[in-house]
Amino acid sequence: MFSFSLIIVTLLLGLLAVAYAWGIYKKMSAFEVGEERVVELSEIIHKGAMAFLKKEYTWLACFVGVVSILFLYRGVGSAYAFLLGAACSAGAGWLSMYVATQANGRTASAAKKDAGAALEMAFSGGSVVGMLVVGIGLVGIAVSYLFVSEATLAAFGMGASSIALFARVGGGIYTKAADVGADLVGKVEAGIPEDDPRNPAVIADNVGDNVGDVAGMSADLFESYVNSIVAAIAIGITSTDLYADGRALGFWGVAFPLLLAGWGVVSSIGGCLLISPRVLAGVPYLGAWIDWAFGRFEKLPFVRGVMDRIRGGDAAFALRMGLFAAGAKMIAGTFVLSMLLFITRGFHVFLAVTSGVVAGILIGFATEVFTSSDYRPVKDVAGSSDTGPATVILSGFSLGMKSTLVPVLLICLSTLASYSLAGMFGVACAAVGMLSITGIALSVDAYGPISDNAGGIAEMSQLPPEVRKITDKLDSIGNTTAAMGKGLAIGSAALTALALFVAYAQAARLQVIDIMNPKVVVGLLLGGVLPFVFCSLSIEAVGRAAQAMIEEVRRQFREIVGIMDGTGKPEYEKCVAISTAAALREMILPGVLALASPIVVGLLLGKEALGGLLGGTIVTGVVLALFMANSGGAWDNAKKYIEEGNFGGKGTSNHAAAVVGDTVGDPFKDTAGPSLNILIKLMTVVALVIAPMFS
Repeated sequence: MFSFSLIIVTLLLGLLAVAYAWGIYKKMSAFEVGEERVVELSEIIHKGAMAFLKKEYTWLACFVGVVSILFLYRGVGSAYAFLLGAACSAGAGWLSMYVATQANGRTASAAKKDAGAALEMAFSGGSVVGMLVVGIGLVGIAVSYLFVSEATLAAFGMGASSIALFARVGGGIYTKAADVGADLVGKVEAGIPEDDPRNPAVIADNVGDNVGDVAGMSADLFESYVNSIVAAIAIGITSTDLYADGRALGFWGVAFPLLLAGWGVVSSIGGCLLISPRVLAGVPYLGAWIDWAFGRFEKLPFVRGVMDRIRGGDAAFALRMGLFAAGAKMIAGTFVLSMLLFITRGFHVFLAVTSGVVAGILIGFATEVFTSSDYRPVKDVAGSSDTGPATVILSGFSLGMKSTLVPVLLICLSTLASYSLAGMFGVACAAVGMLSITGIALSVDAYGPISDNAGGIAEMSQLPPEVRKITDKLDSIGNTTAAMGKGLAIGSAALTALALFVAYAQAARLQVIDIMNPKVVVGLLLGGVLPFVFCSLSIEAVGRAAQAMIEEVRRQFREIVGIMDGTGKPEYEKCVAISTAAALREMILPGVLALASPIVVGLLLGKEALGGLLGGTIVTGVVLALFMANSGGAWDNAKKYIEEGNFGGKGTSNHAAAVVGDTVGDPFKDTAGPSLNILIKLMTVVALVIAPMFS
């Protein structure tokens, strides 16, 4: 009875997130775009993005079908859960990209009014994406649990991770091939502005922003979110860490992570409404109630000043306040849940979860310091452009390496604190806590590519220059928030992978990993090198696709008469075809490597060596992912800082040097880096799924 009631509550909270997303989408879609050219370009980008995703999912459907058949060895329930996880992950990516490509043109049109209107429209699209992902995640877990059991949740997580990895790698290759080709030939060689309609790669570039930074990112954070819950449930149901008499938590070990994630939905909605308080105005019943509540809330002296800054279009302040508000609400709700479910040790569990929430927020802030042009590190990278692209690249590398220290220390502190308070169940719940506000974190993240696309549409539609200034400012802040989101995903990946690792050890009856055992050392070394090989394959793929894109853009500039004076029309579709073919072809090998490695090592060298493989991959994967994400974010914002008029501005040798740095950073931050946090969780969840073979 208790179990059934819990699943119904989880299901309802997931549906609440979906309902909120639907309400925002209906309000957003009611906005009328007056400029015909904006509508036309939005439709071209929308169709291009959806066409790519349709092809990618057709390929992945074959893979999912084969793997689900193999899953039958563990029973029909596991095969069903794997299929459901894959379908939910794919659905989250599909719906997210559909919404984002509807919001981009509306954001460009709203920017004609003012910065506040543009922020509200871009964040509306982002919040639909964010709340859809967590809503689908909770509904998927509830349905899987309801119709099968908690034992199949690992298969659900593996299905989500498999789709996420291919979506992230494929989307990353697509977007960065187009971006590199557009920047190097358009900006540097031809000397034309970013998103200039004369650039043949401009449509592929804007499509790529959605394919990689929206669909790929949504699938990425979807699998991070659900696997943190899966890991906590897998440990919680058998955990004896809380009670001195050795009692297992049982039902309460399942209930707490689910209710924690459910309260995260409520907290995220509260944060989203703070950023965009009037977004539900006009929605029957709900909109009127929220207007009434905010009308009284805003009369408080401190709140009035905060809301004035948000309405004035101070995007960075608005997004930061929304995140902090959601985090504070999450901590307060966690205290109540902990004390109700674990009366004697509730405060310990509360502190364990809080350590994850606080670590996540601090990781985000540390990432902002190293990737935002408001702080010295990025300004130093921009200043290094005085002596050419080599020093830009060197300073970006140095910054990225240095930036790994604080997040790793925070992960270590959270791990030690949560373990000392509530054992491995505490560590797993700290990961859930860190990802509990994924709804608003992804909303803030997704608003970035929407703003980027809006800027491209504004440029191609020849809207007034002040429109592009507004969208560029929103885009620059979006780069920082995207880096913060990646930092949060990577930090939570470390805690989630550790929890999944413990769940694997329990399932495989692995008591200890002895580093004096040569097979374990071999596993450690193989695990340590895997993230580097994985990144090499991803970056090589971007390089090959970018070369083909560069040659095609150069050919069109050379052969099509009248491109530069606007009388000739570029062949946009050929550049789109290059990115599409490259992404679908090149995503296969990295994905197979991630899936096959744990199985091969486990079967050939045994469960101890597989434990070593996972340990090596977690350590190098987390650090390498942080380094790549932060270096890439710093190079991108250093370029934008110069484009704002600093160090000479656009068209100077400094700008050209910064563009080269940004080109190196593109596959770092949008292809290889963010894929690594999926890699380490996918490998651990595969190990968990095959663990019964070794027990």
